[in-house]
Amino acid sequence: MSAVRTAQPRSPRRRLFAAAAVLPLLIGTLGACGYGSEKKDDKTVPAAKGAKIGGLDQVRIGYFANLTHATALVGLQNGLIQKELGGTQIKPYVFNAGPSEIEALNAGSLDIGWIGPSPAINGYAKSHGKNLKIIAGSASGGVKLVVNPKKIKTLDDLKGKKIATPQLGNTQDVAFLNWISERGWDVDAQSGKGDVSVVRTDNKVTPDAYKSGSIDGAWVPEPTASKLVAEGGKVLLDESTLWPDRKFVITNVIVKQSFLEKHPDVVEAVLRGSVRTNQWIKDNPDQAKAAANEALETETGKALPAEVIDPAWRSIEVIDDPLARTLSTEADHAVRAGLLEEPDLKGIYDLRPLNKVLKGEGRPTVSAAGLGEQ
Repeated sequence: MSAVRTAQPRSPRRRLFAAAAVLPLLIGTLGACGYGSEKKDDKTVPAAKGAKIGGLDQVRIGYFANLTHATALVGLQNGLIQKELGGTQIKPYVFNAGPSEIEALNAGSLDIGWIGPSPAINGYAKSHGKNLKIIAGSASGGVKLVVNPKKIKTLDDLKGKKIATPQLGNTQDVAFLNWISERGWDVDAQSGKGDVSVVRTDNKVTPDAYKSGSIDGAWVPEPTASKLVAEGGKVLLDESTLWPDRKFVITNVIVKQSFLEKHPDVVEAVLRGSVRTNQWIKDNPDQAKAAANEALETETGKALPAEVIDPAWRSIEVIDDPLARTLSTEADHAVRAGLLEEPDLKGIYDLRPLNKVLKGEGRPTVSAAGLGEQ
């Protein structure tokens, strides 16, 4: 199923293998795993209670300090995921973008992670299908192109401007590069140079870069998009408008394959916590928004003001379904952008643990769209 108009593939010499898109991000404060910063405020990591699942002491979980990772933010903040794990303690790590989280998973420093589809695809392709599995969805939507309205009034005005994305090869970077290609413009995927200058900028500093004028806009997830709007930016495009039914997976849950094989009960417990967290978010939107904001304050040092979190929260839908039918389209985007050779995605999903949880909750099961076990 195609989400946007079909564009002619770029020259093969522009198609670089996915390894180029999974270079580790240099994060300012590195934790014990060497890739993401470990969450340091113990009051936001509820103590484990009860028996350890399979005798396992801890499970290392990664996610971003983005509202598109609301399931992880709320589920960890409120102890909803830890509750399902009993005495097996969650050890959380916060990442700034997907490629660095994949590196941590590859290095054996992470067991389970919330992550965007493009890094998951890249990680699966790079390991020839041997290192990770997508085991659930988590969120749809929440990505926008926000621009300086004094410099950019129409989509055509983007030509010649400097637009930020979070990191080379991350989900928003791939989406923007594909969108550029669809318009017939040319940009070198690695350098970001071309008809539009793609400036890879950490979400933490993107608002300051916008205020200083060093970028003219950004294709970014929430809450960064709404932060830019609060600084006078204008939403020029909501990525959901490019997709059928305005639905596309922006966040998945992945697991290291060896961890899934050794600790299936732990994986199932995490997924049960994820599913129950998503339901709690839907049933208690205001409380969930407050919990997410508390988590963001702990992780970034500052809570979001109402003018930022309110519109950001409304634009995101938490989901259990990974919307597998959209994954091939996102892989095509990475190929057309020049960041990935045509991948074989068969086997990328293992939705059996999720569907077991969903059945136990009296909920409909979800499909892997022919790309794995369900």
